Amino acid sequence: MKMKSLKVLGLALAALVATTTVSVAAPIQVDANLNDYVKVQGVGGTLSSVGSDTLNNMMALWVEGFNKQYPNVKIQVEGKGSSTAPPALIEGTSQLGPMSRKMKDKEVQQFEAKYGFKPTTIGVALDALAVFVNKDNPLKEMSMTQVDSVFSKTFKRGGADVTTWGQLGLAGDFANMPISLYGRNSASGTYGFFKEHTLKKGDFKDIVKEQPGNAAVVQGVSSDKGGFGYSGMGYITSDVRALPLAGKDGETAYAPNYENVLSGNYPLGRMLYINVVKEPNKPLPTLVKEFLTYVLSKEGQEVVVKDGFLPLPAAVAQKQLELLN
Repeated sequence: MKMKSLKVLGLALAALVATTTVSVAAPIQVDANLNDYVKVQGVGGTLSSVGSDTLNNMMALWVEGFNKQYPNVKIQVEGKGSSTAPPALIEGTSQLGPMSRKMKDKEVQQFEAKYGFKPTTIGVALDALAVFVNKDNPLKEMSMTQVDSVFSKTFKRGGADVTTWGQLGLAGDFANMPISLYGRNSASGTYGFFKEHTLKKGDFKDIVKEQPGNAAVVQGVSSDKGGFGYSGMGYITSDVRALPLAGKDGETAYAPNYENVLSGNYPLGRMLYINVVKEPNKPLPTLVKEFLTYVLSKEGQEVVVKDGFLPLPAAVAQKQLELLN
């Protein structure tokens, strides 16, 4: 099943997948064809970033790297959830709006009502939204139907209610153990993406323990032998295991790695974004443009890998750079 979220890359990604091979065992390397960042003159001032928790660490690392180029630039980062990005951009309290999902139609309409044009959405990294269990849980893989049956109360993938690990084939201590669910709150883009792409816009069970951030979800599962949760891959620790996923029961399950995200075989691959206010046919403010140029450079994509996420191929990064002009 090809992931809808990466269709925004269009033919560039499809062509790239056909010509790119990635070793599953090898450490992730950024594309050698990515541009080096070249420092320019006249960059200064302050920026504010409000939005995604998933991108929070990555934004902080990008700011750190950018400040090495421009020590006098001040960038404040706040990450409380993707749904906080559009209002901050509309109200003018931020210039950068990181989101782990695309803006909803209603958010775009509100933005356009304020500015008279649509937001500019820049893809800045790739992610495998992982579903994971406690490190002591022996479950090997799941289908998307099973994941829906565990998290949802509407079962739009056609499954039946699953509440214990024994129903997923585990024996021994796990046979009658209840599945303890951890997820994000509704302000989160990760919550929205999971709801749309896993639950097919169905409803979560009431017993899901909603957490304010990805790290809290991982912490919950790591301390709960029966725990089951979801978060961006960059937040996974050695105390939990990310499960390979199959699109449907009986199909091949694919691990949440770079190769499988690029090919579309992993069903919960996604693009991560930064939204900005850019008037059509006019350049972005220099500071905003240079920060995004840094993010899309070789140095910026090395930050993506450092933070545990997946870098953009050069052809995809170039298409994003073109949106800045």
